[in-house]
Amino acid sequence: MPAVEQSIVVIGKESVGKSQLISSLTGHMARSGNFRGTTVSCDVYRDDENTFIDTPGIMRESDSVTTRLALEQLCASERVLLVVKATRLDDDLADLLPLARGKQGLVAVTFWDKLDHTQSATSALDRLSESSGILFVPVDARRMGPQERGRLLLALTNPQPFPSHRLRERVGWRIEPRRTVLDHRLLGPVLALVLLLLPALLAVWTANTFASVIDPGVGAAVEPLAERIAGWPAFAGAILAGDYGFLTMGPLLFVWAAPTVVLYALFLGVYKASGLIERMTVALHPLLRPFGLSGRDLVRVIMGFGCNVPAVISTRSCSAYSRGSCIAAIAFGAACSYQFGATLAVFSAAGRYWLVLPYLLFLTATTLVYTRMTVTPEARSPLNVLAVDGRNFLEWPRPGAVWREAWGTLRGFFLTAIPVFLMITIIASLLDFLGVIQRLARALGPALALLNLPAEAALPVLLASIRKDAILLFAETDGLAGLTDVQLLSGVYLAGVLMPCLVTVLTIGREQSWVFVVRLLGRQMLMATMFAGLLAWVGWWIF
Repeated sequence: MPAVEQSIVVIGKESVGKSQLISSLTGHMARSGNFRGTTVSCDVYRDDENTFIDTPGIMRESDSVTTRLALEQLCASERVLLVVKATRLDDDLADLLPLARGKQGLVAVTFWDKLDHTQSATSALDRLSESSGILFVPVDARRMGPQERGRLLLALTNPQPFPSHRLRERVGWRIEPRRTVLDHRLLGPVLALVLLLLPALLAVWTANTFASVIDPGVGAAVEPLAERIAGWPAFAGAILAGDYGFLTMGPLLFVWAAPTVVLYALFLGVYKASGLIERMTVALHPLLRPFGLSGRDLVRVIMGFGCNVPAVISTRSCSAYSRGSCIAAIAFGAACSYQFGATLAVFSAAGRYWLVLPYLLFLTATTLVYTRMTVTPEARSPLNVLAVDGRNFLEWPRPGAVWREAWGTLRGFFLTAIPVFLMITIIASLLDFLGVIQRLARALGPALALLNLPAEAALPVLLASIRKDAILLFAETDGLAGLTDVQLLSGVYLAGVLMPCLVTVLTIGREQSWVFVVRLLGRQMLMATMFAGLLAWVGWWIF
């Protein structure tokens, strides 16, 4: 008879090496599954005999969604693989062993390569095993050999009950990583900010350079097919080949946006696999706390420059106090690959490259002001500290670890954003077919005059609320060719921040609630209009 597959929940703190350990054990990449009783996805690894459920890193002082889900998954499971760091073994055991009471399993001790492998260290683990009644297995998750792998898998076939009492036995050692420039009080935040922005800028520039080369060929291949389909009956032709049809808008997604998302995910994968992301989080936290955000939140906002969808989903690991503010900052100021790419294209087409710098500065400043004005007092409290477990070790990133980290972001883009994109092309095509978009654009014309913008700017502003690449219409509309520098800057800014795109709105509604979405949209539209008006009229008066 075939062996019965075992389900094993893997529990540990952040950056303890759980994902690397399970990947080394199974020899497979993660697949997407759902946490029991929720629609929230988790990573699932399978081999011939076991199913490993990789839970998010537990922070005992955190009230994040991911910590809550990890604890709920632990309560609903019988077999547990507890993963702790050898460098902070006593602390990890004191925090995590009580959570595993009543369960069966064993303890994997990672970062064993950071210790001097003396007989005393091995003897200390033997004493822990004897006093607790469970097996402690030392491993180097990054370079797991056949002997370590075999020992772990064999132990999982005969799990032991976790102790119901607190361990009195202690190993007595604690090893801290060396300090770097990122730990400097003044230089650390500056370097961390540069490192955080660099991947977004490199990804957008590289992907746009690549896309500009292949876009003419893709357009030439698609155009004959689009012309034939455009002659199809009414709405069918509009869905596929209309102004907002899939064949018309698809190249913008797959040629311009997708390469940016892939490159940015790989850059972030390097940061995560090397441990840099945690060091940067700690360095930036003091600067962001007055705005109601944490260093961890800023990482999510910068992720939005690749794609807002995985960035919003990743806020599950934010504190409950700051999650709403982080989502609002992503929706307002995270210029995704569509928005940023289209913005660069418009400034380039107008021959005004220098406008990129004031655009980014104004976007950053207004995002911080918007977040500060809308955040809750609890999120700004000095008592709302960043929950971290000391400095982490920096490692040279291994390709497998980089790809595993990047896949989490890419999965959100390809499995969530692209299906929603298909739905949006249908909605936009229907609205265009019925003439709704044109009527709304005409109605918005007089309102834009109050912002010192011509009526022709209404169409790109309106359509950018559906898809951010509609900002490109600023470069394609004849009536906008005479815009001054200030008008072009304020018009592009308004189109980018008036509302998040429809994909982001749907994702936020699924992650939070539709009441939250309505409130967010109301605040964002009001603040975006005020900021655009300030830019337009003050800029007009000065220049």
